[in-house]
Amino acid sequence: MPTLAIAIFVAVFAIATFRGIHLGVLMLPAAVAVGVWLAGMPIRDILAGFPVNILVLVGGVTYFFGIAQVNGTIDGVIHKLIAGVGDRPTLLPFLIFLMTAGVASMGSSQAGYVMIPLAMAAARRSAVDPMLMGIALNSGMSTGGFAPTSLFGIVTVTTARQAGIDLHPLTLLAAALVSNLALLFVAAWMFPGPGIATASRNSASEPGATAAPSRFSSRQTLTLICIVGLILTVITGFSLGFQPDLGVIAFGLGAVLALLYPQAGAEGIRRIDWSTIFMVGGIVTFVGVLQRMDAVNLLGHAAMNVGTPLVAAFVICMIAGLVSAFASTAGILAALVPMAVPLAVSGGVAGWALMSAMGVCASIVDASPFSTTGALIVASAAENERPRLKSLLMRWGLSMVVVGPVIATIVLLML
Repeated sequence: MPTLAIAIFVAVFAIATFRGIHLGVLMLPAAVAVGVWLAGMPIRDILAGFPVNILVLVGGVTYFFGIAQVNGTIDGVIHKLIAGVGDRPTLLPFLIFLMTAGVASMGSSQAGYVMIPLAMAAARRSAVDPMLMGIALNSGMSTGGFAPTSLFGIVTVTTARQAGIDLHPLTLLAAALVSNLALLFVAAWMFPGPGIATASRNSASEPGATAAPSRFSSRQTLTLICIVGLILTVITGFSLGFQPDLGVIAFGLGAVLALLYPQAGAEGIRRIDWSTIFMVGGIVTFVGVLQRMDAVNLLGHAAMNVGTPLVAAFVICMIAGLVSAFASTAGILAALVPMAVPLAVSGGVAGWALMSAMGVCASIVDASPFSTTGALIVASAAENERPRLKSLLMRWGLSMVVVGPVIATIVLLML
């Protein structure tokens, strides 16, 4: 029965991916069907596995930062930072990396999508290779996504802790930051020159890429204060060993802004990322059923039997990267973190390090044009840059399927 349940899980994942159906829509009823018919579980117990804590966390942060996006605070900060680069274009990719990481830390890595058109236009204007800018964008989203306030970090840390693995949120963030910053330096060395000269010259007259920003309004200033307050609360809370409920805090700050500015609050409700919530919820609920059937441990032990713990870690990280290159990164994390628990608790590798390695390996491949991030990067480039950029991003993304696990295994060997 456990093997059949795993086969159904994989089949649902494949059907949703190839048919373009929302993964959560298929996963949740499939979890109920498997739980009732194969595991003999009552529906109440199955639905008890739906991660309400993730719903509150993701809902709260996407609501709050949705308000910040609507009232122009996020865009104002972006324009001010880009204007600060001035005539130093070599710094632009690194500034974009930091900005994208900051935006992606505000609820979901997908928030970094707002940076893509602006960053690619700025790259053309500053004669920065579009490939380098694309890596800067993806690296920024990968880094910010693992912040304690963002989806990748929330899913990885929450799922790891539910499985009994002590993974500190700031440790996960540090691993993502070091890994992605190293990739950005490699990309800067590989693609140091300007992109296509003609595009760069013609883009000098493009409006809006580095337009001078206006002063912040009173509502934007208040929103900035709230953002800083949230960030300081998170950093201070985790540093002192507390467990601040980020979702509740974000909802509280959003409620303050909504009371003062009802229209922005209403728009913030529409910005809540229900799609991601139900996608992760469906997967986690199904994985909960698999855990009750002992199927997760079965799969984890099968991975361990591949060879030594390091070889098993390499296989798991490669699976994470390969599937994530074509499917949902958050979904892969929610599915694979529990399945790696037997290996993590075996003592062969450090559990926190394995979880961090899996997360990084699943996210660095998103530069592939097969993913949403890579597709948006290609679409935002100049028309004559797209064929080259698509080819390079495809090679980069697919190479990360191997490069990431290799480096991760080397690091695990040294720990």
